[in-house]
Amino acid sequence: MTLRVLAAMSGGVDSAVAAARVAEAGHDVTGVHLALSKNPQSYRTGARGCCTVEDSHDARRAADVIGIPFYVWDMSEEFDREVVQDFVAEYESGNTPNPCLRCNEKIKFEAVLDRAVALGFDAVATGHHVRKLDGRLVRSVDQAKDQSYVLGVLTAEQVEHAMFPLGDCTKEEVRAEAERRGLSVADKPDSHDICFIADGDTAGFLNRRLGERPGEILDEDGNVLGSHGGAHAFTVGQRKGLGLGGSPNPRYVLSIEPVDNTVTVGPREALRVDGITGVRPVWSGSEPLTEPTDCHVQLRAHGEVYRATVHQRDGGDGPELVVRLAEPATGVATGQAVVVYDGDRGDTVLGSATISATSRAAVSA
Repeated sequence: MTLRVLAAMSGGVDSAVAAARVAEAGHDVTGVHLALSKNPQSYRTGARGCCTVEDSHDARRAADVIGIPFYVWDMSEEFDREVVQDFVAEYESGNTPNPCLRCNEKIKFEAVLDRAVALGFDAVATGHHVRKLDGRLVRSVDQAKDQSYVLGVLTAEQVEHAMFPLGDCTKEEVRAEAERRGLSVADKPDSHDICFIADGDTAGFLNRRLGERPGEILDEDGNVLGSHGGAHAFTVGQRKGLGLGGSPNPRYVLSIEPVDNTVTVGPREALRVDGITGVRPVWSGSEPLTEPTDCHVQLRAHGEVYRATVHQRDGGDGPELVVRLAEPATGVATGQAVVVYDGDRGDTVLGSATISATSRAAVSA
């Protein structure tokens, strides 16, 4: 069956090959590049960032080679509101957000998919490294490039209308295919870090948005150890940049209190948590797990996978996800996502939630 497919083309090699594969499969494909910045030339420095005029031109050239229509959609207002402003607000609240995950949720698979369906398209194709089997997201065969974690926030309906043509191959194979197809982006470096912070200086970006907010650095007993210029510049698990020289033992950020503007630090052992609570659970590959169920969970992009029991319960402000880890994890920050995978192999996404609280694991003698 021939489908009308909107191929999201970032200007990189993955999305170009994905669009080419869908077109080669006989579908009616239209390429679209998302303009996410009002000042796009400021969003790339070397391999950092994306969304530049250069990226738009690269996407257009790829569409010409593939032989598909191509358009640019201005999504800059939505991106600023849903991703950039949310990023700043989350740090201001003492959380550590994942803007790539937020962009997938609110821009690429909410705003774009809604517009695509309204225009009569059947599906949206992207260059994400993930598979879709039996209507569920499954890890890519290239474990190093797997992006199932950042897509774990998608709803079942969004997954139904999505196509991921690259999940069955490695990044090296994608580049080789791009070369064979005559796509000029075959050797283009991957973008990395946060696309709207082209210089990679997250603390500087937040300082410019939120301003200097001096506060105290405390130990677990509430003793003042030093000062900082803004609690928003820290994240749980951070070791460097604390300015607390002279201690024989390294200290790590344990918690951030935005109301008091304090940062509490302590030993690495104090970072160990075995209980996690998540809010706004989304189930794309399963009905809500209302009874404790053996699963796997991932707590950060490309992070370690943990065995856990998971269930959803009714909370004061809506459903909550309750996670009990079999082995403690460290550096778990509120605002990040906990993505739940099936309990047998740990490769099929069941659902996700936003981490709202953690409980510390007991320290053995």
